[in-house]
Amino acid sequence: MRTVPGDDAGGTVDRVVLYRAPTTVADAGAIAGWLDDRIDAEVRVRERFLDWLRDGGADGEDSTPAETGGSATTDDLARAFAEARVLSPYDRETGNTMLGIRRYEERVLADPERGGGVLYDGLALQRALNGWLPGRERSLSVLHVVPLDRAIGTWGDHDGRWHKRVNVLGQPALVSVPGLYEAPAKPESYYEEKGKHALLSGDAPPREVLEGEVEGRFLIEDDPRTTEALKGYVLQAVHLVETGEAFCDEEGCRLANPHRQPGVIEAQLEEPAFCPEHAERYA
Repeated sequence: MRTVPGDDAGGTVDRVVLYRAPTTVADAGAIAGWLDDRIDAEVRVRERFLDWLRDGGADGEDSTPAETGGSATTDDLARAFAEARVLSPYDRETGNTMLGIRRYEERVLADPERGGGVLYDGLALQRALNGWLPGRERSLSVLHVVPLDRAIGTWGDHDGRWHKRVNVLGQPALVSVPGLYEAPAKPESYYEEKGKHALLSGDAPPREVLEGEVEGRFLIEDDPRTTEALKGYVLQAVHLVETGEAFCDEEGCRLANPHRQPGVIEAQLEEPAFCPEHAERYA
């Protein structure tokens, strides 16, 4: 998904700030090292983004307080997530800021492992988080890439429903680790097996059972290939800002945006890593 909120709409990225993932198996250091070998910008790793905001947006190296933008309190962040909560797959309107929902979001902020099962409007979250970036780091010359342990989505005007996404590009760029497993559709054999179970038992088995029974090319929760697969999605954020190109049309390129899991495996985990055009820039 392409969107570029910020003070400018393209140009050179001087620094990429990649934040550590909250509870997932994603290794921010390994992703940063891979990215550093392929782009001219400085690549820096910081603590978990939401913690960094609550610490006042201080720089990870010199602890300089944020200039403008301001820090976000736990209540601020809980409200932002509550307002971005998708209420129905077929309802464009989002948000439930009732006290119980805000308390739930506060608990998940404190202990991310308690979250799950909720979809958030990725563009609404991005706009809210952009407003808390320090003024000196809000332009696209300093690109923030934020791995989240939340499922994010965008609304499809063409079919009137929400769609889960792996990333929402812009400032900050959001990368949903659960989205890597959940957004691209699994192989047809997965859904065929799911239908058979439902026909025989009257109910679909837990996802974990199906994933263990079905052979196929797809990623599962806490997959050891998660870090490797996320590298291309992080690079997409830089590529958009510097070139204006959101995704590559070549299915096997790391800059592709496949809608099915076998396509993710091909693009992110198999050689060659890039199409000929993008290999000249990144290989």
